[in-house]
Amino acid sequence: MPVTRVNDIDINYERAGSGPRVLFINGTGATLENTAGLLGFYSARFDVVSLDQRGLGKTSAPPGPYTMADYAADALALTEAIGWDGFRLVGVSFGGMVAQELAVSAPERIERLALMCTSPGGEGGSSYPLHELESLPPDEQAAIWMQILDTRFTPEWLASNDGDRALAEMVARRPSMPRSDDVRRGEQLQLGARAHHDVHDRLPRITCPTLVAAGRYDGIAPLDNSRAIAAQIPRSELRIYEGGHVFFIQDPRAYPEVLDFLAA
Repeated sequence: MPVTRVNDIDINYERAGSGPRVLFINGTGATLENTAGLLGFYSARFDVVSLDQRGLGKTSAPPGPYTMADYAADALALTEAIGWDGFRLVGVSFGGMVAQELAVSAPERIERLALMCTSPGGEGGSSYPLHELESLPPDEQAAIWMQILDTRFTPEWLASNDGDRALAEMVARRPSMPRSDDVRRGEQLQLGARAHHDVHDRLPRITCPTLVAAGRYDGIAPLDNSRAIAAQIPRSELRIYEGGHVFFIQDPRAYPEVLDFLAA
């Protein structure tokens, strides 16, 4: 994977595919290594670039604290380093927060915008305070993750839905997975920035066509938060899918519709 130096840090990124230019920004704690499969959805139709955000993966971890503006500036600087003057932008969860911050800071650069399972902060509503889970024992963290990942995830529901049960079990293992001190530090700095995210009042600056995609049963970025985003962005549309925070895995309609929107 190539590395470029911007904003006094080394950013690790990946580029694949051909077609319209798409910058993909991933969610909380996600790296290029642990979400490699997601890029395949985009590289089949686009020239897609994604990155390890500051403090994560193989990108530098400068001293904190970090802000949402820092993450947005890193992503924008990466597009400049590879010679992109305009591009389409998609952000998932935390990546959707970064994408909002980027889009209000440089609206002239964004051709189309897809915001998935995310929140605007402020009066529009914040996502679940994941930073508050860090002090809890792993088993308590896992139980809460199960509740907020999809509000339908009761024992009865999971017993009769094999796909959702496998998904829930995978997420429940996450808090107990071994991580180095450096990885934990980067994740905590990201959660700190996430806790202060508030772009709601600036969203009307976004001028490009925007898709706001939400899961009906999302307990991390509730549906009302997506409604608030769509209400603030003039050229936006809200689409609701049958799933929770990872509706794009649960609802087979989601990815094809997001990709078609980006390709339009």
